[in-house]
Amino acid sequence: MATPAAPAPYGFRLPAAVRVPSARPAALARWARLVPLLAVVALLAVPPGSAPASGGGTVADAASGVLVLWCLVRVARARVRPLTRVAAVVLGLPVVGICVAAVTAHDPAAALPGLVRHLQVFVLVPAAVVLTLRDRRDLVAVAWALIGLALVQGGVGVVQYATGTGASYRGEDVRAVGTFGPADVMGMATVVAYGIVAAVGLALGAPARSRARAAALACAALLTVPLVLSFSRGAWIATVLACAAQLAATGVRRALRAALAAGALAVVLVGGLGVGSAMVQERAASITRVAAAPDRSVTDRYALWAAAAGMWRDRPLTGVGLKGFPAHRDSHASLALSSGSDTGGAGTAFRRQPLLSPHNMYLLVLGEQGLLGLLTLAGGWLVLLVRGCRRLPAARRTGRRLDCALVALGLLGWQLVDFLYADIGGPSTVVTAVVLGVAAWWGLSGGSSGHLSASSSGPSGHLSASPSGPSDHPSGDPSAAPSGGAPGGRP
Repeated sequence: MATPAAPAPYGFRLPAAVRVPSARPAALARWARLVPLLAVVALLAVPPGSAPASGGGTVADAASGVLVLWCLVRVARARVRPLTRVAAVVLGLPVVGICVAAVTAHDPAAALPGLVRHLQVFVLVPAAVVLTLRDRRDLVAVAWALIGLALVQGGVGVVQYATGTGASYRGEDVRAVGTFGPADVMGMATVVAYGIVAAVGLALGAPARSRARAAALACAALLTVPLVLSFSRGAWIATVLACAAQLAATGVRRALRAALAAGALAVVLVGGLGVGSAMVQERAASITRVAAAPDRSVTDRYALWAAAAGMWRDRPLTGVGLKGFPAHRDSHASLALSSGSDTGGAGTAFRRQPLLSPHNMYLLVLGEQGLLGLLTLAGGWLVLLVRGCRRLPAARRTGRRLDCALVALGLLGWQLVDFLYADIGGPSTVVTAVVLGVAAWWGLSGGSSGHLSASSSGPSGHLSASPSGPSDHPSGDPSAAPSGGAPGGRP
């Protein structure tokens, strides 16, 4: 009896003459499925040019649109429910607050770009990431893609510092900003921090003395240099807290050893090699003076936070509407707020950049979307964090997918801390959507409370409904569970 031909990836039936060989359909389908997602990460290395400054998108934004359309085509052809009810609610609930804020805005037409951007970052791209990832190998591939992007951007940043071609900082062009430019000084710091957190998670979840652990630790150590040279206090704080949480999740003894190693590395970088030296020391010391003797950037931030809180008090339920912060800022801000921040260097001319956001995502949502927006958006992030943490003990006990847990929860934790000092905006924003999608995949797939139907696809990448109900495997990937007596070992 003839062996039936293997199905083509994603349900697209190919002519017999061009069908893939039956020996490698699963491997080809895996990489074909991941290509749109990995392209979004890779294209963030392309210099954004003048598009973001003029309100346009980047090639990475275009790639994220392709990723979303690709997932829609797959779902439409499969004709099954791709998400569980819990996943659909958590990922879709922010649409309510975002759309209400757009409709109730003073100028709904002006709020339309904000509507598209918020849906892209907080709904569409995260959902597409959840539908794309299927198992541990997929998440590890995305984690290494983030590390690769961080190495590229960090390498550019180190060169900028060494050659004096970075963004302007205290009168010198030494601030490492990567290819994002001085208009998005947090871009490189964010990407590099993602890379460090992903590398630490992979290292802690890898077998002892393995090449994967050695490579991940080496990458994490290398990336500390551009992170320091970014002079971003918020990124420093979020990275330290996220990595400390990852270490604590794997054991107190290991956390203490890692803390000693990190301290020795800091002494070598700053004291021995003189990385940033006086500038870095002054920047780090300023963290302890944010209350007693704040600098101009901290003073402006306090004023912007107060303005956002004032907007919320005026319209507590729905806020002032998407993109409404700049229009209402001056009527709520104190006289301590300056007219803008000075930007320049890295190949751009000096200019005064207006302060158009409160540099705090929670207060931005509260001011523009009100309590409705904060509950639907931040509430969803809290659900992801709680559900992800509930799956962590099982991963620690079995040792399976511990790296997935540490990477996903570390990235989510970093983002939630960083949102205290930053908000969305700039060409690097799309990578935040990818990170939220990774966290959503870990928090919403598998477990006793259900699984994603997309995770039950076969080797060919089909989306299919599970006939047996929710999966009892933590990852929601039936291929990782024992089947037919064969042990379902770690891939």
